[in-house]
Amino acid sequence: MPEVIPIKIKRLSEEFNDIPLPSYSTPGSAGLDVRAAVADELIIPAGEINLVPTNLSVEIPEGYEIQVRPRSGLAAKHGISIPNAPGTIDSDYRGEIKIILINLGKEDFKILRGDRIAQLVVSKVYKAEFTISEELVESRRGSGGFGHTGKG
Repeated sequence: MPEVIPIKIKRLSEEFNDIPLPSYSTPGSAGLDVRAAVADELIIPAGEINLVPTNLSVEIPEGYEIQVRPRSGLAAKHGISIPNAPGTIDSDYRGEIKIILINLGKEDFKILRGDRIAQLVVSKVYKAEFTISEELVESRRGSGGFGHTGKG
């Protein structure tokens, strides 16, 4: 059974109390579905980006982050994605969670009040400490990158 991380969540306005809090769709889901807190509807024109409010802010324990990821169904069926995927909500951020959505589809996309718009994945954070070195251990790959191994 996965470890449970307690996270405080706050609704920012009572106007959207009817919208469910983020939740897992199935017992095996890695991401919590988060919903749009829009009064009626929000249209994202084809080729454009929009910030979608959630009416939520969180208190993430230090040492964790929440990653914001696209919903696969919205991406496959409508071309809706997250341009900075995965987005990061840091443990010291207390503002409203807003989801950056991009419409890569050919038609305008309508978001209705309470629609599931993204997934939130809680992840452990590791801190890096860089040290200057005159040499690095050679690897099989070396400095090859950006398709150096072929097409597939």
